[in-house]
Amino acid sequence: MHSRVIFVVSGVGLLLAIVSAYLFSQQPKALPPTFEPAANPYGNGIYANGIIESDQGQGANVNIYPEVTGPVTHILLAEGQAVHKGDAILTIDDSVQRATSEQLKSQAEAALALLNELRAQPRAETLAVAAAQVDNAEATLRNARDQLAKQQQSYDLDPKSVSRDALDNARNAEHIAETNLEVVHRQFELTRAGAWTYDIQNQERQYTALSKAYAAAAALLAKYTIRAPTDGVVLAIATAEGSYVSPQGAYNTYTQGFDPLVVMGTPQGRLAVRAYIDEILVHQLGDPRDMHARMFVRGTNVSLPLSFARMQPYISPKIELSDQRQERVDLRVLPIIFRFDNPPGLKLYPGLLVDVYIAAK
Repeated sequence: MHSRVIFVVSGVGLLLAIVSAYLFSQQPKALPPTFEPAANPYGNGIYANGIIESDQGQGANVNIYPEVTGPVTHILLAEGQAVHKGDAILTIDDSVQRATSEQLKSQAEAALALLNELRAQPRAETLAVAAAQVDNAEATLRNARDQLAKQQQSYDLDPKSVSRDALDNARNAEHIAETNLEVVHRQFELTRAGAWTYDIQNQERQYTALSKAYAAAAALLAKYTIRAPTDGVVLAIATAEGSYVSPQGAYNTYTQGFDPLVVMGTPQGRLAVRAYIDEILVHQLGDPRDMHARMFVRGTNVSLPLSFARMQPYISPKIELSDQRQERVDLRVLPIIFRFDNPPGLKLYPGLLVDVYIAAK
């Protein structure tokens, strides 16, 4: 009886093992792909990695770095917003530079006031005082001469009527009055002549120097407001209010490197794609004036025709398209820039990686 039970259990276990092996050996049917992988549309085509960027006449996107340092105080525009040349994008704390600029402005204004004062000389009131001093000196001289004449006449009639000492004092008083009149006459002429030419020239140079210092300070103050250098669209702002920025850019806590403070592009109606051609395939490229290429958007079945824009005739080391950092590899590539019209209903943005096929000659 015991042996029969063991035999039955063993048979059931063997049967289960056979069924399990059969079930696990069955391969599930593969799901259909959500999109077709990019296929070469040309009989002899060259494949290249591409990255979408703004359609610029030269270069790629516009990277804006501040020329000053400090914390960001206000962000005036939003990412994706269209801007015109000169529009303010954000401001950096300018309190110290503003105070410096105002101080230099006040110094320049004070120097100008002093210069105008020198140019306006002689002042009418000062000239009137100098003229009055001349009249007073003339009156003093007349009085001294009258006193001397009286003393001399009395002495001539009776030498004992006037002492020799009194007569000498009268003569000295006349001489002093004559000398004083000559001094005030020259002082009057000096006052009437106005400021010295060399004093005016010196003050003019001081005013010019302070004006230029103020202009330089004002120009530096203007750099604390980051403005759009051209018409376009704000693609990215790599900072927030209160963050510290420098001419190196804004610190990115994720990449632990510095990024441009603001990235701008052209309006999104037309975009460009930068394709990198392996150096060993460059000789297969056809005439740029008759170059045909198509772009395939990854993750979709969308492909778009490309029109040749320009070529950078310089083969450089391959770059990592995801973060634009150079790789230390032997592979070198030739950048070719194509243009395409952004079709309605399709979301394409600068920075998107795409596949590009170029018809070979």
